[in-house]
Amino acid sequence: MKILRSYILKESIIPFALSLSVLTSVFLLGNLVKLTDMVINRGVSLALIGKVFMYYIPFFLTYTMPIACLIAVILTFSRFSADNEILAMRASGIQLKKILVPVFVVGILLSLFSLILNLRIIPHAYHQQRRILKKVGTQNPTALLEAGTFINAFKDQIIFIYRIDGNKLFNVRIYQPQPNGKMTRTITAQKGEFTQVPGKEQIKLKLMNGTSDEPDLENPNNFYKLRFNTFFKTLDLSQKGGKIEKKPKGMTLEELNEKIDEYEATGINTTPLKIEFHRKISSSFSVLVFIMLGFPLAVVTQKRAKSANIAIAMICGASYYLLTLGCEALSVQEVAPVALTMWVPNIIGGIVASILNYRVCVS
Repeated sequence: MKILRSYILKESIIPFALSLSVLTSVFLLGNLVKLTDMVINRGVSLALIGKVFMYYIPFFLTYTMPIACLIAVILTFSRFSADNEILAMRASGIQLKKILVPVFVVGILLSLFSLILNLRIIPHAYHQQRRILKKVGTQNPTALLEAGTFINAFKDQIIFIYRIDGNKLFNVRIYQPQPNGKMTRTITAQKGEFTQVPGKEQIKLKLMNGTSDEPDLENPNNFYKLRFNTFFKTLDLSQKGGKIEKKPKGMTLEELNEKIDEYEATGINTTPLKIEFHRKISSSFSVLVFIMLGFPLAVVTQKRAKSANIAIAMICGASYYLLTLGCEALSVQEVAPVALTMWVPNIIGGIVASILNYRVCVS
């Protein structure tokens, strides 16, 4: 059995390494245009851009490693099945569930590595990359507006923007913590636009279709909701340096917990932080789910053609990540608890993999 385990692992290493290299290279090439523009138009040194390029790799591994594992397992065991090696193993008295054990162990080990990657390596690499990009960027206050992060660069303001497209903002939240434990003032808008004030370290926001907390004249300690079609606001950077705040992706679990407690104490919506907290953990175990899903698919399909096997793997991977995006969208809308929603892809994938493995092993 030891020889068989070594044989399976040996046959899986090459397709895994090739798949991981190709997929990661494709992801990196998608960012090459932006980095090339910085070299050509901003005069940034190649050495600095090379460092930024390297910091991308750990982040992309969280997406490419599960798919690479799935491709490797499908290619390896589909070849075994097509060459009747699975049949030979069964004829020799070796049950498929015994073959599945080393595959399961490898899945756990790679998931633990992915967990370390998500909890330690990626937060550091992501934040360091942003620090470099800030240094090489122009001294433009609008560069401080970033999607998906709590922005503390403006005095007495905490801003969160879900999406930025050019100078267009979508789903904007502006929080203004009040002194003496008073309720935090909140301004929300479905859409917005921003422009830089010429000659000043200021940004002018035009917010549309939202609500604003306004002081109650009879009781100034309370606010009432005021709906608006258009709302103008100026953000001043002159009294605070361009501090680089960590995005949720650049935080460890401990830092995320601290921010969640800090913001909840002032009434700030912490859903984006909770989403990232559970995403870091759940996405790590997608490696195990993909490996366990690949084994029965390979045994059942018995396809020798590599293109067909890779297509099966890509369809499974795309379905998983589309489901993940859907669950994140539901979490943002607070349709269901974040702690449950972010684990739905793994739960569904795990159930499907368990059923398929059971059928394959008992047949």
